[in-house]
Amino acid sequence: MKDTYTLVTDRIIAELESGTVPWHKPWTCAQPAISHTTGKAYSLLNQLLLGGRGGEYLTFQQAQKEGGRVKKGEKSSMVVFWKWLTVEDEDTGEEKSVPFLRYFSVFHVDQCEGISPRFRASEDLPVDPAAANDAAEDIITDYLHRSGVHLISRESSEAFYRPATDTVVLPLRQQFSETAEYYSTAFHELTHSTGHPSRLNRLTETARFGSAPYSREELCAELGASFILNTLGLETPASFRNNAAYIEHWLTVLKEDKRLLVSAAGQADKAVQLILGEEDTDDVHEG
Repeated sequence: MKDTYTLVTDRIIAELESGTVPWHKPWTCAQPAISHTTGKAYSLLNQLLLGGRGGEYLTFQQAQKEGGRVKKGEKSSMVVFWKWLTVEDEDTGEEKSVPFLRYFSVFHVDQCEGISPRFRASEDLPVDPAAANDAAEDIITDYLHRSGVHLISRESSEAFYRPATDTVVLPLRQQFSETAEYYSTAFHELTHSTGHPSRLNRLTETARFGSAPYSREELCAELGASFILNTLGLETPASFRNNAAYIEHWLTVLKEDKRLLVSAAGQADKAVQLILGEEDTDDVHEG
């Protein structure tokens, strides 16, 4: 029987093998995927697993409790959450809490009969490019002010984050053919900066190129940047990479380590919340 890590990773691998990069899909929208019970938005990883379809989700049992039912022939989707278990430490004999990844099968409210949405979706208005750019600049300015990260824009052929000086270096915006490409790069590097020891303490000196920590950090930055761009309405085909080499790279990495995706997505969630100035939350699905 496959464990939850493998089930989650296999779902994403299947999309990559079909030529689709699932984190380069608009999985946020006027209303993201939320719990029908609480109205709370699901985590970044669960938005990914739900394929970008916003709205309310509930379990088979929840539909029954409300006097409704799942329509015949409808297929469920998977969402995951962390459950904390109390176990005995083998060395000290003391009790400690350890995280255990679990999953639920859920259905969109539209897949049910006799169930009505509880929460009103905000109106899905066309994106104003100028307003979206301004919003991106406001997010960057606010994060730099709160975090103390230094941002240097200069004519250059490279972009990077340097932990030693806590500095993000970007080429000039006019060097990019598309504005979305600039902000994709900016938020990728800013996501890296959240791993500084003074923030989320995610970066390590052992993260050599090609190593598991390096791949996890790169995936974290990819997920973080894509999520923020999509939230702003800036994500376009010009803002991400879907070429064969890029897809093959992540297929190789994810097949080698079935825990990497879940770990990177969890870290990306915290990074995005830090950049956007939001409170940290955890998925809880009431069965």
